[in-house]
Amino acid sequence: MSQRISYIFVLLGAILWGTTGTAQTFMPQTVHPLAVGASRLAIGGFTLLLFLLIMRKINFRYWPWKATLLSALAMAAFQYCFFTSIRLSGIAIGTVVTIGSAPAFSGIVEWLLLKRRPTRVWIIATSLAVIGCVLLFSNTGGIIVNPVGISLSLIAGMLFAFYTLFNKEVLEKVDAVPAVAVIFTVGAIILMPFLFLFETEGLFTGRGIATMVYLGIVTTSVAYILFSYGLKRIPSSSAVTLSLAEPLTAATLSVVIVGERLNSTSWIGIVLLLGGILVLTFSGRKRGNKHLI
Repeated sequence: MSQRISYIFVLLGAILWGTTGTAQTFMPQTVHPLAVGASRLAIGGFTLLLFLLIMRKINFRYWPWKATLLSALAMAAFQYCFFTSIRLSGIAIGTVVTIGSAPAFSGIVEWLLLKRRPTRVWIIATSLAVIGCVLLFSNTGGIIVNPVGISLSLIAGMLFAFYTLFNKEVLEKVDAVPAVAVIFTVGAIILMPFLFLFETEGLFTGRGIATMVYLGIVTTSVAYILFSYGLKRIPSSSAVTLSLAEPLTAATLSVVIVGERLNSTSWIGIVLLLGGILVLTFSGRKRGNKHLI
């Protein structure tokens, strides 16, 4: 797989993530968001792992358990921090702080732990994308600035950066599909108690089940498999920056399907966000991964 195709795979995974918000509008409103997060990990992880076990396509003999557990813990903690921040600060501010901070945290983590300094292309692309993300969400009024909520959003952004870094270590030893299956199964087990702590009324109705199947299979299994395939061949900081295609997709779907309206500032944000993604994806860099941060 060429490096440019790897960037596109990560981008496609992020686009599928971006359908999550629209899909959740079909979920009964009585279901707690954290219960939704735990359920989608369970469906995505368990079904994929069961399939691999039946087909005998997974081998645990030399499995990188340390990196896998760290990835699963980061993902499980991300679900908790992100959904709690949304509950405290609202969807707009919680999402923009989490998604906007993740690329910066990823670059810092790679710089400090892997001694890889960010290049000019990554800095330009990330700056455009983050500014665009902020402008995109600026049309929402009545934003509540909750210090605890903001702190949890920042922690969620950092956790996603760590998940990406640990996941990349897993992918150095196993294929993307088994990696996603095991990481998400362990993450689902960690989050399973939340299904008994939060409201799940309506989750097992026809609409609830259909929505959960879509969230678990498409926006979790398929999306993270694409993300992981691409992540094997590109730096984690670049992958996290490309994940900003998620709010771009979500905003587009909110206009086309849900019928929401965006002001001119938000449309400028979309242009900047798309510009940053295109700069990173089609920068034409052909050097080795160790120089591509």
